[in-house]
Amino acid sequence: MKTNDLILQTTAKVIFFIIILFSLHIFFAGHYNPGGGFIGGLMTSGAIVLLLLAFDLKTVATIFTFDFKILIAIGLLFAAGTATGALFFNAPLLTHAFEYFHLPLLGKTSLHTAVLFDTGVYLVVIGVTMTIIQTIGESE
Repeated sequence: MKTNDLILQTTAKVIFFIIILFSLHIFFAGHYNPGGGFIGGLMTSGAIVLLLLAFDLKTVATIFTFDFKILIAIGLLFAAGTATGALFFNAPLLTHAFEYFHLPLLGKTSLHTAVLFDTGVYLVVIGVTMTIIQTIGESE
């Protein structure tokens, strides 16, 4: 189905970036506030679905040229690797570690291994959601 609604397409382009930025904010705020990889991934998927509604499947496929199933594999690798990484340090599974660092421009910042786990969850959620949406869209 090819749509030709100029207002919807123009609005979708702007709102897409706003949703992506808010999704990244939710992702990074997930360590101290509600949010994280799952919610951030769902919001990112929602932004891509908005583009699918405004444009057709082929147009969005030219923007996102990668296979979303590969995104699932990379995300699972991140999540599983982070979860089992603690075993190499004689710590229980899913143990997370953090340390404070002085970074330029940011100052004293805490870096957590949970960010890697959340990144994996973020990628898996985007990959699974978009694979389901594309499968449904291709069948019609």
